[in-house]
Amino acid sequence: MATASVHTEMLQLVTFKLAGQKYAVNILKVQEINNMKEITSIPNAPSYLEGAVNLRGKVIPVLNLRKKFGFEVKATDELSKIVIMDVRGVIMGLMVDAVSDVLRIPRDLVEPPPPVSSNVSTEFISSIAKLEEGLVILLDMDRLLGDEEHRAVFGENRVA
Repeated sequence: MATASVHTEMLQLVTFKLAGQKYAVNILKVQEINNMKEITSIPNAPSYLEGAVNLRGKVIPVLNLRKKFGFEVKATDELSKIVIMDVRGVIMGLMVDAVSDVLRIPRDLVEPPPPVSSNVSTEFISSIAKLEEGLVILLDMDRLLGDEEHRAVFGENRVA
């Protein structure tokens, strides 16, 4: 007689801190994590676009998530990182305060985000994980930038 087993789908996430809160992204979106490096400013760029870095011969745009999320901007330190990821088919860097760890959590610990005021842009929050150490906000990186923002950062023909 076969024994039925219940398999809970697991999520693999890279977690990072930003303004004291823990965030996470799907590990499949992350290409690498780098220490802070010199970022070249780009004239007339959106305020949250910190600039660009040269990563092994490729120019990678770098977004400052503190600015994008409307948090107080702080100077980078030894814990600050640039997370290199795929966002709508484009490789970009995201400045974060610190990278925490890689988590494997059961999908049943995740629930939709609570409704918030309509004047707050939260469409890039896919869900919230309820862990013993607190809540972790899961980000949908493909929705981080709206179409207009994506065009402003990557040009007219780069909207996925």
